[in-house]
Amino acid sequence: MHERIHHRAFADRLMSAEQAAEFIKPGMTVAMSGFTGAGYPKAVPGALAAQMERQHAAGKDFKINVLTGASTAPELDGVLAKAEGMNLRLPYMSDPELRRRINDGNMEYMDIHLSHVAQHAWFGFYGKIDLAIVEVVGVTAEGALIPSSSVGNNKTWLEMADKVIIEVNSQQSAAMEGMHDVYYGTALPPHRKPIDLRTVRDRIGQQYMDVDVNKIVAVVETDAPDRLSPFAPVDETSEKIADHLLTFLDSEIRAGRLSEKLLPLQSGVGNIANAVLAGLSRGGYKGLTAYTEVIQDGMLELIKDGTIEFASATSFSLSSEGIEEFNRNVDHYRKRILLRAQEISNHPEIIRRLGCIALNGMIEADIYGNVNSTNVLGSHVMNGIGGSGDFARNGYLSVFMSPSTAKGGKISGIVPMASHVDHTEHDTMILITEQGLADLRGHSPKQRAQTVIDNCAHPEYRPMLQDYFDRACKESYGKHTPHLLGEALSWHERFRQTGDMRPAN
Repeated sequence: MHERIHHRAFADRLMSAEQAAEFIKPGMTVAMSGFTGAGYPKAVPGALAAQMERQHAAGKDFKINVLTGASTAPELDGVLAKAEGMNLRLPYMSDPELRRRINDGNMEYMDIHLSHVAQHAWFGFYGKIDLAIVEVVGVTAEGALIPSSSVGNNKTWLEMADKVIIEVNSQQSAAMEGMHDVYYGTALPPHRKPIDLRTVRDRIGQQYMDVDVNKIVAVVETDAPDRLSPFAPVDETSEKIADHLLTFLDSEIRAGRLSEKLLPLQSGVGNIANAVLAGLSRGGYKGLTAYTEVIQDGMLELIKDGTIEFASATSFSLSSEGIEEFNRNVDHYRKRILLRAQEISNHPEIIRRLGCIALNGMIEADIYGNVNSTNVLGSHVMNGIGGSGDFARNGYLSVFMSPSTAKGGKISGIVPMASHVDHTEHDTMILITEQGLADLRGHSPKQRAQTVIDNCAHPEYRPMLQDYFDRACKESYGKHTPHLLGEALSWHERFRQTGDMRPAN
């Protein structure tokens, strides 16, 4: 037996990545593990891409549909995109090669709330899943799979796929065994039952993933790291955003709407999120919890210093320094972190019941609170919606954060009308930029607009927004949510034509 493979049937199916890739045929729907650069297959996608390129060179078409948990890495999304090997990709993505081909119109991309992916697969909305490729830490003597650094949709892929390829990655820490909670109680409507998860710490499933050994067609051994994403140092803008949030949380505690232990935190990915987490530590908070999607470096630090006492997620997303810290103190973290399937980590009913505080980034927001988190100028996709909608619509508080400008001031983060809407004004409670915080709760649309302009807009754009809003209040067809339809997206059009939202002097 190999070091990580303790079941004879799995060991008997060991082969190279190139041999395993031969099981994948043109037109297949292939579901792969991976969530935010963690736990994705490292070898088979590259071997598959090489096969695709050989087929294309011979004048033959070779494309597949690819389903994952969320974004992966260049070793998966990048190589398959370069090989022109994907016909359809869903859900979340962030790879530059993949992004370019989507925006060039050379492949289809389907954005979807992360909580919906597994259930829509079970409903049959994506058709048959021909094959799954799933990374694991190891295989037990009983044939159970030890999940890797992300759980994502792996349980669903293993259950639904006709055939399965397993990658056993020896670089993933064996000490992760026992840190997972895989729930097998889901069912199709109308046979669903309540999910008995009442606190962030609750275990409702099992430590391992099940798989029908008869489905296993190949096992591939790898020794490769996850995509190790370095985070830029916290800048002044991010610190100001974090400070505005902390001031707001303090005021909510004084008003009696939150306790000093807050409510479970959900934090999006990125430097602003890490700055906010660091601010919580500076603010003296202790004993907090997190019910979120991703464990980043900043959350590890808060768990280490006691700011967060327990965190539930579906994946890690760590830098190389974060990986070293986790492995160095794994016994400490394994008692304080639990990784679940994303259909549970992002489950709307659980999010609402626990009362999560949703903290997410955005590309832009309009004066009424509609938020665009995915598309530049309305049609150029940057990434997927991820789980932000799952948490924003169902959380106790929904907070969206962004710098007030981008591209050296040529783009305003606050615009008259959002060029693409991922989160409507009905799901947005708090907007924050480095300029300030707009509390939109209990406000009518016109009250929202004035609050956003006064508190969140950059001073250079504030007079332009005020002028637009004042004229819209007088001249719009209706006065409930005043807009000048011929002018509402003119800022975006001006940027497309001139490279600057500001009018020429």
